[in-house]
Parts: sequence; C-alpha cells; structure tokens
Amino acid sequence: MATTKWGIDPTHTEVQFKVKHLVIATVTGFFKKFSGSIESASDDFDGATANFSLDVNSIDTNQADRDAHLKSPDFFAAEQYPTIDFKGTVKKVSGNDYKLTGDLTMRGTTKAVELSAEFGGIMVDPWGNTKAGFEINGKVNRKDFGLNWSAVTEAGGVVVSDEVKLHLNVELAKG
Repeated sequence: MATTKWGIDPTHTEVQFKVKHLVIATVTGFFKKFSGSIESASDDFDGATANFSLDVNSIDTNQADRDAHLKSPDFFAAEQYPTIDFKGTVKKVSGNDYKLTGDLTMRGTTKAVELSAEFGGIMVDPWGNTKAGFEINGKVNRKDFGLNWSAVTEAGGVVVSDEVKLHLNVELAKG
C-alpha cells in the first residue's frame, strides 16, 4: 500500500509546555526548533506513523536564567541529550478525535506515552500546497524521564511540580 509523507511546517507549528511553580502559578515555555514527519496510507491519518524531534537548546520560557537552568544537568542536560524524540502511531478514535501513542525519549530515558489529538482537517493553501492540522494535548511526569531537580519552600511547598502539560499545534505539509 502506498504511503504519503507529511512534514512538519515549522512556520505554522507550536510546541508548548506548562508546569506549576510553587503550586500557585503556571510557567509556560516553548521549544522553537523541531522537526518531524508523519507517513500515512490514508487522508484520515488512521494508522499513520509519526516521528518528532525537539532541539532542547531551543527551549524558551521568556527568562534566560531559567532557560539556562532547564538546559543544565539539573533538568534536560542538553549538552549530553540535545534532543527529545517521539516515535509512535496515530489512531482514529471517532470523528476528529485521535490518540497519538508511542515512545517518548527524554534525557536518555524512553517511556510509552499517550496523547490526545484533534484533527483539524486538510486544506490547500493559496500556493497550492496541501496542509493538514492537529492540536495535540497530554501530560507527562518529568521525573519519569530523570528530570529530578526539586526544591522545597520554607513552608514545605514544592517549587516545580512533577506533572508537565504538553500542547502542540501542528501543521503538516504534504510532501
């Protein structure tokens, strides 16, 4: 069966994460450099294979000192582990609801993850390029991947939560 390869359009894709700070506020960050593709035998992407890679050094939380700390061995150890990688499959649940399941590798540790995805559809842009869109959401526990740094406040509160929320808006270009 013939497959179609779709590449991530970095101009129209966002990779965002959110994590609680001091349990009372949320810090949002982005990865600005990434690449990936999906290979599909059908236009509804059911059963498609997905590959995605983030450049850890492109992390941006709008605070240079925090970004440097996140790249350090306390968190991502970017010098030793420069990418975060995902390999998995796309499964249609019903309508525009999908599941993205596969292996996420971060800081040298690989764990199975399941993310929810909403298929936005397929459209031809004004230049004749065929595009497809997905909005992807999920959660991971950072400590499952060896991101163990933690601190406790005087009152006993946690500085950084273990749960990290993921939110991706992905636009694919038919290749």
